[in-house]
Amino acid sequence: MNKTLGLILIIVGIAMLVWTGFTYTKKEKIVDAGPIQISADKEKSVNWPPYAGGIILVAGVIVFVASKRR
Repeated sequence: MNKTLGLILIIVGIAMLVWTGFTYTKKEKIVDAGPIQISADKEKSVNWPPYAGGIILVAGVIVFVASKRR
């Protein structure tokens, strides 16, 4: 179990180092007056600091190495 968790953390850490965030489009209602509805697409972004990926990567390596010793 710990070996699997370590591998997952390593993969997530590498992915977070490569991609520092993502954007998505959300449809928001601007006017909702009975049968008339006006909506607009708003672009939102989610970003994380690169050191977070490094910390997760190091934690994954530690968990993976610790599971091999047992």
